[in-house]
Amino acid sequence: MGMKRGTTLAAVAVVVALTSTACGGDDAKSADSLKPAGAAAAAQDPAADDGYGSSGYGDAGDSASEAKPAGQLAITPNDQIGSLLTDSAGRTLYRFDKDTAKPPKSNCDGDCAKTWPVVAAGDVTAAAGMDPSLLGEVVRTDGTKQLTVAGWPMYRFGKDTKAGDTNGQGVGGTWFAAAPDGKKAAKAAPAPAAAGQGASALAVAKDPKLGDHIVDGSGMTVYRFKPDTAWPMVSKCEGDCVAKWPVVPPVDQADAKGIIEKNYLVLDRPDGKKQQTVNCWPVYTFTGDKKAGDVNGQGIGGTWYAVAPDGKLITVP
Repeated sequence: MGMKRGTTLAAVAVVVALTSTACGGDDAKSADSLKPAGAAAAAQDPAADDGYGSSGYGDAGDSASEAKPAGQLAITPNDQIGSLLTDSAGRTLYRFDKDTAKPPKSNCDGDCAKTWPVVAAGDVTAAAGMDPSLLGEVVRTDGTKQLTVAGWPMYRFGKDTKAGDTNGQGVGGTWFAAAPDGKKAAKAAPAPAAAGQGASALAVAKDPKLGDHIVDGSGMTVYRFKPDTAWPMVSKCEGDCVAKWPVVPPVDQADAKGIIEKNYLVLDRPDGKKQQTVNCWPVYTFTGDKKAGDVNGQGIGGTWYAVAPDGKLITVP
């Protein structure tokens, strides 16, 4: 093809004497005092077809539908999509879910190919950091050759008018920007924290019922245990309790975004763990929360509640 190959319930109290800092009391945040986040915006009406014709993406014109080679490929970062593949002019390359990679086959012909111009095989050089062996070609029904990446035929989108445009992303639920490995471009998920250790950061998130509440660096909801006390600082969650409600490990204040930092101290527990507190209240996560945004621990036993940015309980059901 002539392609160039490049480039964290036994009641055991621990009292910590504070010589210069006094911790405040607790005024629980009730439903009346919260300002829940607004309802999510209505989702866009998804395209009803493959991304052309009746879904509003009509004929892009003869010049746009011309098959052209890709030249020097590049890996381009995108804040919403992640790292994607672009051609020498900075145009985004796409893949079609109705195509196949094993064996390579294009199922976009006729009007489809007018809206989604084929990337011609031929003059192409792998992007720096990309495996050159992923580049290939497929013979289309009209006899022309189309560039493939990891077997997936590559296209441009007629509605992309300049370098960096990604107007084709998600069209019809079948068209997606291509990643350098030929897969659909996607932002990398944050690395999971070690089991029982939480993530060494705190932030404020919004929930439709809870309003502003504290989460850890992985977006997992942070909780308080009602039997605990802030003055003196006491954790009454030990043994099996801690196995279910892992303590939040110490977090540097610089990594506590939106948290009110009054009495931001660390508790030395009898089990040897060090536990972060917010306004002197020990804080925990919940093993029953499986993904960022879950609030499955809220109200359990009438003793576990999410935490407001000032350390107070959020007692909304």
